[in-house]
Amino acid sequence: MLDDRAKTLLKALVERYIADGQPVGSRTLSKASGLELSPATIRNVMADLEELGLIASPHTSAGRIPTARGYRLFVDTLLTAKPGMPHGSFESQLLPDQPQRVIANAAQLLSSLSSFVGVVTSPRKSAVFHHIEFLRLGERRVLVIMVSPDGDVQNRLVFTAQDLTQGDLTEASNRLNAHYAGLSLDVVRDRLRSEVDQLRGEIAKLMSAAVDVGQQGLQEHEPMVISGERNLLTVQDFSHDMGSLRRMFDLFEQKTQLMRLLDVSSRADGVRIYIGGESQVVPVEELSIVSAPYEVDGEVVGTLGVIGPTRMAYDRMIEIVDITSRMVSNALSQK
Repeated sequence: MLDDRAKTLLKALVERYIADGQPVGSRTLSKASGLELSPATIRNVMADLEELGLIASPHTSAGRIPTARGYRLFVDTLLTAKPGMPHGSFESQLLPDQPQRVIANAAQLLSSLSSFVGVVTSPRKSAVFHHIEFLRLGERRVLVIMVSPDGDVQNRLVFTAQDLTQGDLTEASNRLNAHYAGLSLDVVRDRLRSEVDQLRGEIAKLMSAAVDVGQQGLQEHEPMVISGERNLLTVQDFSHDMGSLRRMFDLFEQKTQLMRLLDVSSRADGVRIYIGGESQVVPVEELSIVSAPYEVDGEVVGTLGVIGPTRMAYDRMIEIVDITSRMVSNALSQK
């Protein structure tokens, strides 16, 4: 456990390093901390912090910089929020609209406010169908028409093992509409499994195929929107390290790892901070992610955040992400 003096010095060191980007020496730290301590005492405390793995000494300087562990302690226990920034001026940018447009605008807003990268996952829809029709197009060919509660229409051609009459198909669509309309597709799939013995085999297969059509339609949406990747090219910490830049752009290109990370943070309350280098969660050591879930009608449906260098103004990023998540929730919850 750190005593109050060590905490004050660590806090001052992290804040000074975030502001200047230069290793912090004991003389600078003495002024920044406001503590009346001798240079020898400060050096001793710095040595203790270094032994604990909270700060490190670059070879080229007598000063110290925070480690991933030091940043983690700072954001978890030492970070003090500054007075709230006014956000009325940009609230109008996230007016109720098509969900995908709100998501795109939110990613751009996060990027422009942070000067880093804004990322927003698309809202997870609970896949629900409102109405379904099966139309016979010819021998063993059936057109599935599925209508969602918000009016989206999906059409898919399905091939059946046996030829079905239009009467068979009407019976199947009537059954689905009567017993399953308004339920999520996952629930429909489970119920079909348990009721399959009561249905003729080919009709059961057709109804299962219809459920798959609905799921595929959901997966066709872009899973996330990323805005401002090029901002990282101008970050001083990255501009001389092509290896770091390449790893970062690979992360944005593949998206899968980013999706997994944001999916984890969607199960947490409020703003979460992931710091590269402290675990395998963030694959690029020099990156941090500040994220928060957003809701529609009180249910968490996605995550948004800012991706930038570990040397970022965390207090400001937390506020940007928190405000944007609330604005997205409001915009998407208004019908």
